[in-house]
Amino acid sequence: MSVIKNQHIYLPNRNLDYSKWAVIACDQFTSDEEYWETVKNYTSGSPTALSLIFPEIYLSKNNEEKIKEINQNMVAYYQSNLMVDEGPCMILVNRSTKQHKQRLGIVMCVDLEEYTFKADEPALIKATEGTIIDRIPPRVEIRKDAIFELPHIMLLYDDRELKIAETLFENKDQLEQVYNFYLNMEGGQITGYKIKDVAPVMKKFDELLDPEYLQKTFNTNKPLLFAVGDGNHSLATAKEHWNRIKAGLTEDEQSAHPARFALVEAINIHDEGIEFEPIHRVVFNAGKKFVKGIKKLFKVNPKKADPSTYSKHKMFFNNEEIEFFLPNNSPLAIKMVQDYIDKVVSKKFEVSVDYIHGEEDLKAVCDRKLNSVGITMPTIDKNQLFEFIIKYGALPRKSFSIGEAREKRYYLEAHKIRLV
Repeated sequence: MSVIKNQHIYLPNRNLDYSKWAVIACDQFTSDEEYWETVKNYTSGSPTALSLIFPEIYLSKNNEEKIKEINQNMVAYYQSNLMVDEGPCMILVNRSTKQHKQRLGIVMCVDLEEYTFKADEPALIKATEGTIIDRIPPRVEIRKDAIFELPHIMLLYDDRELKIAETLFENKDQLEQVYNFYLNMEGGQITGYKIKDVAPVMKKFDELLDPEYLQKTFNTNKPLLFAVGDGNHSLATAKEHWNRIKAGLTEDEQSAHPARFALVEAINIHDEGIEFEPIHRVVFNAGKKFVKGIKKLFKVNPKKADPSTYSKHKMFFNNEEIEFFLPNNSPLAIKMVQDYIDKVVSKKFEVSVDYIHGEEDLKAVCDRKLNSVGITMPTIDKNQLFEFIIKYGALPRKSFSIGEAREKRYYLEAHKIRLV
């Protein structure tokens, strides 16, 4: 069986206001309640994906009522034909933002049996960073009774010859355009084209697993088709949910059950619209001692040291901007900072950490929260990603982000994961 599965994709009814339907990924703006209140006010009174997802900023110890409400909304939307079955297909997506004029992606379903988030397990779909196991159970609770998944998962593939999404886009006039609108909250413009004949697309993806291509490109013949670019915990949740379901199914039932397949957007890592951005850290209730600890992680004398061995970074603390240094080896630098944060958080109950996309947003959070420390992080070189994952497993968690916060995937397409 191919890693890719031709499954039914659902879209909002064409009569709906798509700009009010689509909302940004739930794991964004987790320290910015004003953002989500603005979205709530904008979408009020209209069918919207905001009614079908759970923004992480609102997660608490007791989420039962909210999850129940989400599942009821899914049933109501499904029964009212607000979500329409487009049949077995893929969707070619073109997204333009203030930062990038074009970013191509292909919305498709992949087989969760071919995915692992464990660094030492071979698989054709692998996590790019460490998975926090404790973050999976609450997400499974959200998913377990849901009819649909509305994913923000983005999988990366390495097509250096630009022969898959790029070729499809060159011939987009032969495809049916299914949407074209502006995303709310400065998310840019997005256009979608339905791909009915998916076999040629699947064949081109299979060619990326050719041993000769792998050896030439990555200096190894170990196969890897997709690396998770965003939504790692969502994909891990889908896997855990599927593992629970399949335990009670026969082999024939397992092969066709919709929960076995996860809806994702696959993006060529060499697309000009793909830029790896650092994910910064903000540590709440940290204080001066924490700042000193970060500065001690990597001591360097810039006047004597080789500039190729280190890079300058900034911390924001109580309206101050503080310079510190990290090694130029980005995965190592990220690991050093994350290990130190984890050590402090594990020992001090009042200290907590959040992950922020964008330096301006990081500074804004620190300006609002006394004694919080904002730490700017290095950027991963995207050209080295696949080779690193194949050879060494996952990067430290939250090592990179694809684009700025407002460039994150919006919830739009859906896939049925329950037999109803």
